[in-house]
Amino acid sequence: MASWSGERSQSAGGPEPQASLLLSLLLLAAAAAPGLAQSPDGCLVLQSNQRTSVSCHSAGRFPSDLPAGTTFLSVEFSNLTRLPAAGLHGVPRLQELHLSSNRLQELPATLLWPVPQLRVLDLTRNALTKLPPGLFQQAALLRVLVLKENQLGALEGSWLQGLGALWLLDLSGNGLSTLPPELLANLSSLRVLDLAGNRLKTLPPGLLRTQVHLERLHLEGNRLQELPRDLLASQGQLVYLFLNDNRLASVAAGAFQSLRHLSMLDLSNNRLASVPPGLLEPLGWPSGYLRDGFDLSGNPWVCDHDLEDLFRWLLDNRDKMFSANDTRCAGPEARQGETLLAAAGA
Repeated sequence: MASWSGERSQSAGGPEPQASLLLSLLLLAAAAAPGLAQSPDGCLVLQSNQRTSVSCHSAGRFPSDLPAGTTFLSVEFSNLTRLPAAGLHGVPRLQELHLSSNRLQELPATLLWPVPQLRVLDLTRNALTKLPPGLFQQAALLRVLVLKENQLGALEGSWLQGLGALWLLDLSGNGLSTLPPELLANLSSLRVLDLAGNRLKTLPPGLLRTQVHLERLHLEGNRLQELPRDLLASQGQLVYLFLNDNRLASVAAGAFQSLRHLSMLDLSNNRLASVPPGLLEPLGWPSGYLRDGFDLSGNPWVCDHDLEDLFRWLLDNRDKMFSANDTRCAGPEARQGETLLAAAGA
């Protein structure tokens, strides 16, 4: 699996899960190459340029006797339900650990203590319901933590203590209905937060009022009903904001006031019939940029005089509009089915 880049597509589906497969194919293709060997556990070991990569798929158990210089370890699709507490002893140079697509139900509290150089931890698609206190006590250099598609129905802020260097946190697809207000309190380096595909109806008012300065925020696929004015007030560095596929019926006036660097806004597939005058004025031409565009489709817009401000804004920024043909009026009856752009130009 290649190093996690933190990039994600603009849809709720996320990055294509091809990196692990790609690495395996590359290793198999290089079977005759110097530096490639097979361990007694059936894992492929590739040594090159002072870097040792170990890749184990369908191994059935966690590998033992790992090469001391291992910097990359992938044990995926192996149906592991638990890990040995001393499993990483002897690999102090490990920088990436990929354990996705297993059935891990818990982690030893001291699992990561022997690998203080760890930068990437991927635990996608397991059965974790909690994290042990102190797991990241020695993980001061960890940059990427992926907990996507586990069963973390509730979180505790203390679980993430020690992650001052964390850049990307992916908690998508966990069935989360609430978040602790202090969840991000110590994550001063965080730039990408992914909470997509959960059951969040609201967010704690103080969640983003910390020293965190996000560049990318994924909230799509939740059950959010409103966007308060102050939620994003401290996120002036935000570049990508995904709010699609929620139940948003209202967005407070001024909610986007501080987002002067926003490049992409997705509000599609919500329950918006109208928005406050001036809501989008800080974005797009002439004050903002929205280089990568915006999407307002799939909402029940009522195209009456209350949308006149939005109409003007749409005409000024129509070249950045996604799904224009699916952005239509639900009312009044005389305009039902008409595109917003057509209604704006009428």
